[in-house]
Amino acid sequence: MDLSSISPTLLIASLMVAATPILLAALGEMVVEKAGVLNLGVEGMMIMGAISGFIAGVETGSPWLGFFVAAIGGAAMALLFGVLTQVLLSNQVATGLALTLFGLGLSSLFGQGYVGIKANSLKRLDMGFLSDLPFFGRVVFGHDPIVYLSLLLVFAVWAFLKFTRAGLVLRAVGESHDAAHALGYHVRRVRMMAIAFGGACAGLGGAYLSLVRVPQWTEGMTAGAGWIALAIVVFASWRAGRVLIGAYLFGGIVVLQLNLQTAGAKVPVELLSAAPYLVTIIVLVLISGRAGRGGDTPADLGKPFHAST
Repeated sequence: MDLSSISPTLLIASLMVAATPILLAALGEMVVEKAGVLNLGVEGMMIMGAISGFIAGVETGSPWLGFFVAAIGGAAMALLFGVLTQVLLSNQVATGLALTLFGLGLSSLFGQGYVGIKANSLKRLDMGFLSDLPFFGRVVFGHDPIVYLSLLLVFAVWAFLKFTRAGLVLRAVGESHDAAHALGYHVRRVRMMAIAFGGACAGLGGAYLSLVRVPQWTEGMTAGAGWIALAIVVFASWRAGRVLIGAYLFGGIVVLQLNLQTAGAKVPVELLSAAPYLVTIIVLVLISGRAGRGGDTPADLGKPFHAST
């Protein structure tokens, strides 16, 4: 195995790209769960964002329009979940799982005529002399706009939840929807807005896969990214900064296993490919043990809200 072939600069730059779709999806899901809603349909929303954004990007030639349509597609899927769980009061876990299955099947149907087609991708931002700096030029100043948008979104979500009245209301709804309702807040409206935001973020994450990272449509191309995003939210204890760290950690594992394969690591390829998911399982086991001793889980997470109570 030749480890000298692995460039630290390219490794770090690549992990940022690999982590971006997971970061977007996890950040959106964190906001949803902060509002007290558990949406397990992240994978379905991501794959629908991937195909809707890809189709829009191919048909119009504009990747930016593709991202816009992907956000709309992801939000539409999320609102379907919202209507079923917040209005019709269906079980959140079962509905989320059904949403994932629905999204995977629907994306396969829509994507039949787009397999093998290349889409116009976003180019790296030209930051002049900053892009030519050793190491930092490629790692910090050598990315496409969505990478920087995801980082900006982390800060925006953190500031929104911590410093704004609307963020306080959202957190109050997630901690005790009955108390929030008694104070006159519209619990269902707050949750529906959070659900739509989470869906839009998941749709953007899916579109990043099909319009930037690949960029082409492949059936099932999210490959479990939505489930990893769900795990990261728990791993991060529902905090935006930790979501960023968790996403980059998992993105680093994905990139590292690819680099080890290229370097000729004497480890079965199947094991290396499964590494990100194995780490996800280990993290969930460790976190579940900590959760038994108490944690930062929103108190009313997953609980249905009855306006009449």
